[in-house]
Amino acid sequence: MMNAITRAAVIGAGTMGAGIAAHLANAGLDVVLLDVSADLAAAGLERQKKTGLMHPSLARRIVTGSVGDDLELLADADWIVEAVAERVEVKRQLYAAIETVRKPGAIVSSNTSSLPLAQLTETVSAGFAEHFLVTHFFNPPRQMQLLELVSGSATRPDVTETIRRFADIHLGKGVIDCKDRPGFIANRIGCFWLAAAQNEALALGLSVEEADAVLGVPFGIPRTAAFGLLDLIGIDLVPQILESLQKALPADDPIQAYEAGPAIIGGMIAAGRTGRKGGGGFYRMGADRKTLEVFDLATGAYHPAARPVPDSLAASGGNPAALMAHPARAGRYAARVMLKTMAYAAHLVPEIADDPAAVDAAMRLGYAWKQGPFELIDRCGAQWVAEALREIGEPVPALLSLAIERSGFYRLDAGELAVLQPNGPYTPMPEPSGVLTIAGLARRGEPVRMSGDHAALWDFGDGVGGIELRTKMNVLNAGALDALDELVAIAAERFAGLVIGSDGANFSVGADLGHILALAEAGNWSAAGYLIARGQSVMSAIKYAPIPIVGAVAGFALGGGCELLLHCAAIQAHGESQIGLVEPRVGLVPGWGGCKEMLLRAASARQIMRGPSAPAIAVFDLIGSATQSRSAHDARNIGFLRPDDGITMNRTRLLADAKARALSLAEDYRPPQAPALALSGPSGASALRNMLEAAQAAGTASPHDRLIGEELIKVLTGGADGDPLRDLSEETVMNLEREAFIALLSTRESQDRIRHMIGTGKPLRN
Repeated sequence: MMNAITRAAVIGAGTMGAGIAAHLANAGLDVVLLDVSADLAAAGLERQKKTGLMHPSLARRIVTGSVGDDLELLADADWIVEAVAERVEVKRQLYAAIETVRKPGAIVSSNTSSLPLAQLTETVSAGFAEHFLVTHFFNPPRQMQLLELVSGSATRPDVTETIRRFADIHLGKGVIDCKDRPGFIANRIGCFWLAAAQNEALALGLSVEEADAVLGVPFGIPRTAAFGLLDLIGIDLVPQILESLQKALPADDPIQAYEAGPAIIGGMIAAGRTGRKGGGGFYRMGADRKTLEVFDLATGAYHPAARPVPDSLAASGGNPAALMAHPARAGRYAARVMLKTMAYAAHLVPEIADDPAAVDAAMRLGYAWKQGPFELIDRCGAQWVAEALREIGEPVPALLSLAIERSGFYRLDAGELAVLQPNGPYTPMPEPSGVLTIAGLARRGEPVRMSGDHAALWDFGDGVGGIELRTKMNVLNAGALDALDELVAIAAERFAGLVIGSDGANFSVGADLGHILALAEAGNWSAAGYLIARGQSVMSAIKYAPIPIVGAVAGFALGGGCELLLHCAAIQAHGESQIGLVEPRVGLVPGWGGCKEMLLRAASARQIMRGPSAPAIAVFDLIGSATQSRSAHDARNIGFLRPDDGITMNRTRLLADAKARALSLAEDYRPPQAPALALSGPSGASALRNMLEAAQAAGTASPHDRLIGEELIKVLTGGADGDPLRDLSEETVMNLEREAFIALLSTRESQDRIRHMIGTGKPLRN
C-alpha cells in the first residue's frame, strides 16, 4: 500500500475542477487549485464557498494559482487531479508539464468523462503511466456519490487501491471499477436513456410534463426525470455529449438510432433556452417568480405547469410493468424508453462492466435511480421483459435470456445477496469490510426485538446493539417514544453499547406534528402535556442509560430528532447531516430537553464567553433563528456536534463507525452525573428582550416571533427561579420547557404555523 494522501492538487477550476478541490478540502486535505490564470482559480474557489465546501472556513485549506506561474506548488501533492478541457492534446501537454514537478510516487488522475485512458497515456513515461488512472467524478462532486475508476494496463495495483480506498472512506464515494470504454458505465447507460427519452417523446407527441411524469417516480427515478435532468445538465451541453459518445461508438450501437440534437433542441439553444443556467429550458419560473412554466414541444411557447397524470400512469397504480403494458400513448412511451434502456444495459455486460451489479450501482449512485436497470428487470420479471421487448420489435439480449433460465439477476444465497455473472454462476455480494447495514442484517436474520411497527432492536455484533426507527421519516410519535423506552431498557441488559440509527435517508424529522395539532385543536392539554413529559422521560433514559448510546445521524435530525441526538453519549454524523432545533418554524420551542442540553453545552464553553448571560444569549440566538446545519462540519461549528463527535463521509460506513464508537466508549463506561444549571435570571432576561425588541424593530421578527421569543427567554434564563448564584436542576428547566411549549401550542398563531408546515412543507411567517 502506498503512503497516505494528505496533500492534493487540482488543475482546472471550472465547475468540476473547483468542486473536486472543495470536496478534497472537505476530506481534510491541503489542496492546490490551478487554472490558466490565478484569477480564474480564485473565482472557482469563491463559487464553492456556498455549495461545494461543507463549511466556509474550509476554504483556508485551498491555495489558488496559475499553471504558468505556480506549477511548482504541485511538488508536494500526493494526488494530482486533472480537470481541464476534454481535448487529448491539451491534456497531454499538461501531463508533460506535471512530469517536471511531480514527486516520485505521486498519483495523477484525469476527471475525463469521455476520453479513453489508453489514448491519454500514449505519450507519457512509463513511471507516469504506472501512477496514472481515470477518476470520473459526477457533478456536483460533493453531493454525487459515484466515482468511476479506470485503471490502465500499466497502472500499479497499489495506486488503484490507494485511490479506491481514499475515495471510499475519506470522500464518501461509491467507487465503481470501470473498463476503458467510451462513457464508462453510468453515462453510457444514462446518455442512451436521455437520448431515448427526448426522441421518443417527440416521436409520440408527448408533452414535457407527461414524459417526466411517466419516467420519474414509477421507475424510482428522481422527479426531474429526463427533461428536468436535461435542464440541470444544460440543454446546450447534452447534444455535444451525445455526439461525442456516438462518434466513439460503433455504427451498430443502439444509441446511433437517436438524434443527438433534434431541431427543436437547436431552436431552444439558439434562443438561449439552455436550462437552469440560462434562466429556463424545458421548465422555467414565470415572471412572478412563483409560477412554474413548461415549454410546449409542439408550439414552442411556455404555459403554466399542469402536472398531468396520464391515464396509463393512473391505471398502473405505480407498477412499472403495468405502466409499460398499457396501450395508451404514455404507456407506449414508457415501454419504448425503459425497455430499450434495460435491453441496452444487458447488451453491454460484460463489455463495460464485469457483472450487472456494477451497472446497477453506477446508475443508483450517478443518476440517483432507486433501482438500476437489472434490478428493474427483476422487479418486472425477466420473462415479462423479454416478451415485452419482442412486442416492440426489439431483440432479446443473451444475458436477459440467461436471467430467464436462471430465474433473475439477483438471489439470496445463504443470507447474502448474489448476482448473476455473464458466464452463468451467481457470485455472492457480501458487504465490504467496514460497512454495516440494516438491510444486510435483515437478509441474514431477524431483529432481537420488535416494538410494534415503530422500531426494532438489532444485534450489531461484538456486544453492540442497534435501534432502528421504522416510522415514516423516523418521526417521533407516541409509539416511537414508547418503543425507544422499551428497547433502550432491553439493550442495557443485553449489550455493552448501543447505536440509534438506520439505513433511512433521515435520522428523524422530529415530533409528529399532525398528532400535536390534533391535540391542540381538541383542546386536550393534559394529553399534550403528557406527550411532552413522556418525551422528556425517554430522552433522560437515553442520556443516563448504563451503557453508552451513540446517535448515528444522516440526513435530517430536526426538532425532536435533534433533541434525541443531543441526549446521546456521542454522535457519529454523516458528512451531509442537517441538524437543527427548528421548533420556532412551527411556533414552538424545544420541549424534550433541547434547550437544557444546548445551555449545558454553551456553559461548558463559558471560558471563551463573557458574562453570566453569555450561554443564554448564544442559545437564544441559535434556537430563536431556527438554525439548521448545512453539513456535519457546520453542525460542529454551531455546537450540535461536540469536538470529539465523529464525522463519517461515506453513508454506507456510518453504522459501522457508530458501532466502533460505542465499543470505544463501553470500556469502563459510567453514565454522566446529573448537572446543575446556573441560569442568568432577570438580568439575562432583560438582555435577551433587548435583542428581541431590536429584531422586531428591524423587521426580522414578526409579532408571533416576539411571543415565541418571550417564552424561550423564560426557559433559558430560569424563569422566576433564575439566579446566576443559585443552581437549578435539569428537571426544573424541563418543566419550563414544557410550560412554554404548551403556552405556545395553545395560540392560534402557532397552530396556524403547524397547519401550514404540514400542508406545504414550508414555514409560515405570522
